[in-house]
This record gives sequence, structure tokens and C-alpha cells, in this order.
Amino acid sequence: MPEEVTFAECDRLVKEFEQVIKKPVKTPSSVYYTGVDLGTACVVLAVLDENRRPVAGAYRYADVVRDGMVVDYIGAIRLVREMKEELEEKLGAELIYAAAAIPPGTDSLDGGAIKNVVQGAGFEITALLDEPTAANQVLKIKNGAVVDIGGGTTGISILKDGKVIRVDDEATGGTHFSLVLAGAYKMEFGDAEKYKRQPEHHSEILPVLKPVIEKVAAIISRQVEGYDVQGLYLVGGTCCLAGIESIIEKKTGIPTYKPRNPMFVTPLGIAMSCTDQEME
Repeated sequence: MPEEVTFAECDRLVKEFEQVIKKPVKTPSSVYYTGVDLGTACVVLAVLDENRRPVAGAYRYADVVRDGMVVDYIGAIRLVREMKEELEEKLGAELIYAAAAIPPGTDSLDGGAIKNVVQGAGFEITALLDEPTAANQVLKIKNGAVVDIGGGTTGISILKDGKVIRVDDEATGGTHFSLVLAGAYKMEFGDAEKYKRQPEHHSEILPVLKPVIEKVAAIISRQVEGYDVQGLYLVGGTCCLAGIESIIEKKTGIPTYKPRNPMFVTPLGIAMSCTDQEME
């Protein structure tokens, strides 16, 4: 793997975050930086201290966003506010500053709505960036493509010498995996979502989901065409599916890597991008 050092730090940070979700660090900090990841399937809040180390976190499966767009505005505000208050109580401190992220290319469509949700929940918003670029705050990839496969969309950031040279987003993601599963197993959509999240089912459902994973791979191939991309780095909750990386690698012909828990990389990257200065 060309940049394996990056995953060591990324995996350490994610592991730390998983621990503080269960047991928050209550040592007072002069400032807290929060990342709000409003996903299609899951909303994640990640809180870092003044040294940018994880101190608390929470996640809830919810249906307030679809294909990267806020569809239940009031529900989204309520959910983020509840999670904020829950974390404030655990930390014994007020969370003031937050950053958020949107799928690439949806800024003009939905950047305002995401911003309003975060502000409506009681935060001062300090940054709004695209999801794969946020993920790279943690991955620190210099060359290659960061691929964020969320519930509704697949977002791609192509990097050269540490600079983002192209971002794009297409509407295929974990929701489509669940729809395929629901059809194949004659299940309700919600049951298919839950079934898909259980690691013990992954080897069984992978062949069923292979055609839709190959569709994601075709999207990636199309987006990176004409660019010298030597590696694909997968993040996003949908990438938790064991074996997804080998299907994508085989289909694209590009070496494909993923960290130990791809679901938490983007929220941590969003929190890393948070400052104590409100956005203009």
C-alpha cells in the first residue's frame, strides 16, 4: 500500500473515537470542536478537545436526509439538538462550535439547508466542506482518490500532491444496497438496512450485492478517467461491508484500501476542520 502510514494514524484516531462514544473523556478543555455528519442512513456527532483528540461522540440511524438532501428539516434539527444536549450532559460543558459537510457538488442545492440545521440545533457553524475532502483531513492522502460511499451518494475527491483537483458525487450508495437486499430477501426496507449492518451476514449478502457494488465501481472508474489515480481510499458507512474493497479493486483495476472503521472517518475529518470562528 503506497501510503500505509496514513492508515495507522487514522485507525488510531477512529479507535479512540469508538472508545469515547462509550466512555467520554470528562477532562475540561478550553474549547471543543464538533463535527456534524448528516448522513442518509446515520447522523454522527464527533467532539474533539483543544488538542484535537476525540473526547465524545454519538450516532443515530435516522431518515432525515435522502441522497445527500435534507428531507425532514425539523426532524434533522431536533435530532442534532438532542445529540448535542446528550453530549453536553456527558461532558459537563457547552458545545458551541461545529463544522458540517455535504456531498461534493451539492453546495448550491443543499449547503444552506445543512448549515441551517446545524445552526438550528444551537451550534455556531465554522466550516462547511465536501465529505471526501473532510475524510482526507484524517486519511492525509497526498495522491489518489478518496471515495466516500454513504447511504445515498458516492462522493469522490481526486488528490494530487495533497491538493484536491476534482470533486464529484453521484446518487448510488447504501440505500440502493438495501433496496436490492429487500427485493432479494422479500424483506421490508428497514429490515434489510438492519440485516446489512450485521457483520455476520456480510459474506452471505456480498454475492447478492455484487451487481450494485460493481455499479459503484463503474461510477468511480468514470470519475477518475483521465487522471493518474494510483489508489482508491474508501470511507463512509456503506464501506463497512466486508469484501466491498476487493470487488471495487477488481472492477476498477485500481488498488483499493479502507481503514478499520470507514463509518467514522468523515465525521472525525469534519470535526478536524472545525475552528472557533463563525463562518461568514
